[in-house]
Amino acid sequence: MTTAYEQLTSTFATLDAIEGSLSMLNWDMQTMMPSGGAEARSRQMATLKGLAHQTIADPRVGDWLDAAEADADLGEWERANVVEMRRMWRQRAGLDADLVRAFSETGTRCTMVWREARAANDFAMLQPVLTEMFDRVRDMGAAMSDLTGLSPYDALMDTFEPTMTAARVTELFAPLEDRLPDLVAAVLDKQAAAAPAPVAEGPFAIDAQRAVGVELMGALGFDFDHGRLDISHHPFCGGVVGDVRITTRYDESDFSSAMMGVLHETGHALYEANRPADWLGQPVSVARSMGVHESQSLFVEMQLCRSRAFLTWAAPKIAAGLGRAGDPGLSPDALIASAQRVQRGLIRVDADEVTYPLHVMLRFRLEQALVAGDLDVADLPGAWTEAMESLVGVTPPSDAMGCMQDIHWMDGAVGYFPSYTLGAMLAAQLFEQVDEAIGGVDACVARGDFAPVIGWLRENVHAVGSRYSTDELVRRATGRPLDASAFLAHVERRYLREER
Repeated sequence: MTTAYEQLTSTFATLDAIEGSLSMLNWDMQTMMPSGGAEARSRQMATLKGLAHQTIADPRVGDWLDAAEADADLGEWERANVVEMRRMWRQRAGLDADLVRAFSETGTRCTMVWREARAANDFAMLQPVLTEMFDRVRDMGAAMSDLTGLSPYDALMDTFEPTMTAARVTELFAPLEDRLPDLVAAVLDKQAAAAPAPVAEGPFAIDAQRAVGVELMGALGFDFDHGRLDISHHPFCGGVVGDVRITTRYDESDFSSAMMGVLHETGHALYEANRPADWLGQPVSVARSMGVHESQSLFVEMQLCRSRAFLTWAAPKIAAGLGRAGDPGLSPDALIASAQRVQRGLIRVDADEVTYPLHVMLRFRLEQALVAGDLDVADLPGAWTEAMESLVGVTPPSDAMGCMQDIHWMDGAVGYFPSYTLGAMLAAQLFEQVDEAIGGVDACVARGDFAPVIGWLRENVHAVGSRYSTDELVRRATGRPLDASAFLAHVERRYLREER
């Protein structure tokens, strides 16, 4: 007789297959699909999301969960799997199918309108559908609040950061908000006093930029038999285990933006590729949280690939790949100066790691106000400008470079932004531990040997999936709870003492 646990594993395997298909459809929408396909794609994705909802909302799932939780024969992984099944079921099973469908359809439409509106710098074009999107977000937050007992915003955040709350994020961010303004000022003063480094002048052919990215991805361990690199409006990592898709965007005048974007997404891809193989298709196999996911991309991009050791090793490869051997702007020192340059910028995805948390804090504040109804979408451009001036110290010259720069709110991903800085904090904490564990990361990187570093991450982060809570994963990997101390120490070490 099929046990309750076996019924659950079959059900959640179906759910995983549906959501994997959605990921592929989204990848196609962002990379290949013509704009005229938006209406058909909206229907397809809404239908699949409806099927996913029906799968988890099957009335029998609750009974199976009760029976599985009482099954004394389950092992540790099975029990962890049931915990994740219960969490997902509690979040989603009680949601109204029409709400799920409306949320999906609005998100797809809003994303497509955003593409045109951002290109035209026309917030008035975006405002009606973005207003509708936040109406759906508030509806979803209210419904999830009823199911979980969390506040609407915390319920939305819980889908990205299980057990995290706005109050705890505020507490974790407090040391950053307290110390980063002075650190930014000190770093800017130090850099202003230094002699300017040579800069490589474009244009840089896109094919050459891609070739450099592919070479560096391969060195880090990306498997091109089970993944792709493509172009999209906004860089992302998607696909499924065994077929991981990452994207970037190219600028012929600046090769470094796409290169670092590729390295960032490679960190995500390595996590996806190395999740626990024996549990694929089950909730316990998925990445622990978006913050943990961001820790992997930021570990690779920021901790590893913007270091002196990495750029010294990579410089000749970058110069040769771009057809610029001997260019002083592509020397190790010039690349280090460029990769570690701090400035008060407008665009989050191009921000340096010192100012980046300030961009996140801005979005964290504004999206809470939008969900609570304390800020109307119509007033978002003004509120954005005010917050950018006070937090980052710059004034957006346009809405395209201001409140329309990110895709997240367009498809309803509210509660996601804190994950970026939580990930930066964890990346620094993980680096401290792996550096000690393998006897020095820089020595490995200097000889182009990334296997010990990636192997440690695979063992301690990737391969454990969601077996442990985020707090337990962090404690097991680093020996202490998550806090801001390692990140702040890293900033001082790299940017003020020039040690890495």
